[in-house]
Amino acid sequence: MIPSWVDLDEYPFAVRALDVGEGVMRYVDEGTGGPILMVHGTPTWSFLYRHLIKGLRSRHRCVAPDNLGFGLSEKPPGIAYRPQDQARRLARLVDMLELKDLTLVVHDFGGPIGLAYALEHPENVRRLVVFNTWMWSLVGDRRYERAGRFFGSRVGRFLFERWGFSANVLFRQALGDRHRYSRAIHRHYRRALGNAGRHVTWLYAREVLGSGVWYDSLWQRRDRLRRIPALLVWGMKDPAFGTFLTRWREVFERAEVLELFDVGHAPPEERGPELVPVIGRFLDDPRDEEGRA
Repeated sequence: MIPSWVDLDEYPFAVRALDVGEGVMRYVDEGTGGPILMVHGTPTWSFLYRHLIKGLRSRHRCVAPDNLGFGLSEKPPGIAYRPQDQARRLARLVDMLELKDLTLVVHDFGGPIGLAYALEHPENVRRLVVFNTWMWSLVGDRRYERAGRFFGSRVGRFLFERWGFSANVLFRQALGDRHRYSRAIHRHYRRALGNAGRHVTWLYAREVLGSGVWYDSLWQRRDRLRRIPALLVWGMKDPAFGTFLTRWREVFERAEVLELFDVGHAPPEERGPELVPVIGRFLDDPRDEEGRA
């Protein structure tokens, strides 16, 4: 089930399979204790969270799915890959695995995908760990309007599908610190996509603007998240979402904030081992019980 190109020293996990109706979703389920659900974006997969899983599984149950179209999951042709469709599948995974009182960890597109579950089921989400992401419409933002039109064009499609633009260009350029991002690590993101996955990354690129109404429907309900203890871990050199931290600070009654000034878009990739004790302390904070009482 695990391809030969996966380095088992980097990713030493058993990979499980779950049929979510439209395809088989592969996921990591390591450790015992309170469940932590880790939701990735594009062009990443559960490999992004490998350091957190290895560091937290001794005390927590770490569940990290690969959304359909990504990683080791199936990439069925013809199904919908909008973030709202992925959110629906994620909710099904939570139900099928019977994850209760969970901590939700989100990054990039995993923000709206995962937080959609928290908005629908705030009583089942004990904590939030939020890496660089967003949850509101970007329609009207000139920078994203220009990028969205270009990526949605025929040229944009060619770049994503033929050149692997998402993994080979956008993701790499968005990293603030590439010292640990070796060719061997990059290969895990590039090889996980294949032809079908590269197509899905293009579909995601279109949905940055295309799912604006859905993002806004999430943002309008953000008060449902207000009392959930949150840890915001932000790569401040992120050229895409670096400035979004200000808006996220206003969402929560009590949020711990860690600004990483030398880190870009992907803190779990750029600083994974260093983040394990930070997240571990947050997970064990006794004030959680007081805040939710």
